[in-house]
Amino acid sequence: MPAIFPLPPPMKRALALARGAANAGEVPIGAVVVKDGIIIGEGENRNRRDNDPTAHAEIVAIRAAAARLGDFRLTGCDLYVTLEPCPMCAGAIAHARIDRLYYGASDEKGGGVEQGARVFARPQCHHRPEIYTGLAERESAELLKDFFAGRR
Repeated sequence: MPAIFPLPPPMKRALALARGAANAGEVPIGAVVVKDGIIIGEGENRNRRDNDPTAHAEIVAIRAAAARLGDFRLTGCDLYVTLEPCPMCAGAIAHARIDRLYYGASDEKGGGVEQGARVFARPQCHHRPEIYTGLAERESAELLKDFFAGRR
């Protein structure tokens, strides 16, 4: 039997944000940016509410963290997100210089990290975070599955 480890508080918060997004009619994805163990930015999908195609959870969290730090470079920061970032968000992660990326479910259809575009594997990518996958994978995938099942 594999060891069971407690879920880190930032991932618990990302899951709570994803549930909030679902309750607002948004695709349930949540993200938090952490520096020195403190959440400095958080976001949930806001595309529909904001009429903004760039308002993905990761972008919202990165913008909040950059505003809080007063710097667009988020070196020394980690990003926790419930779903594999899309290519747009992976590009933003690279530009922000996020140190570590933790995500839950893989996204075979729209992912940009291990699926699809594989942004960080491209020679044009100027910064590559450390990547940790599968954190709260089951919970993250179930949120998405339940959300889309309810819309069909």
